[in-house]
Amino acid sequence: MQITVLIVPPFSTLCNAAFALRREVFVWEQKVPEEEENDADDLTATHFVAIAMGEVVGTLRLIDKPEHVKIGRVAVRQLFRGHGIARTLINAAMDHAKAKGRDRFYLTAQSDKLGMYEKLGFVAFGPEFIDGGMPHRAMRSYDV
Repeated sequence: MQITVLIVPPFSTLCNAAFALRREVFVWEQKVPEEEENDADDLTATHFVAIAMGEVVGTLRLIDKPEHVKIGRVAVRQLFRGHGIARTLINAAMDHAKAKGRDRFYLTAQSDKLGMYEKLGFVAFGPEFIDGGMPHRAMRSYDV
């Protein structure tokens, strides 16, 4: 399956499709409260979409902070999971940040997804916590 990853401006047509996908995955499927899904970071984040078969099938955002780049809101449409879309998105986003001189990455992963992030070089730290009604762990990846 051919996957195209694009950076899209907030509230563009493709970014709005990404927001709809996030609502589909987080609010409808995973029952995250809608008021927790969108936040002010959406206005300043760098948004990425994965396009396959002519539609947005994955998304994530990068939030540039002084201490690290935070990867968040990683979502893949249910029918397209298991095809490496999240991995492709994360690698593209990290490459984008590295091209700007950033090499410290942080995310909070749903606890049942730790293995996927570990394969990408992330290491969990700190205790498990609840976010959006689901257990999560903080993870980081630093290039050395």
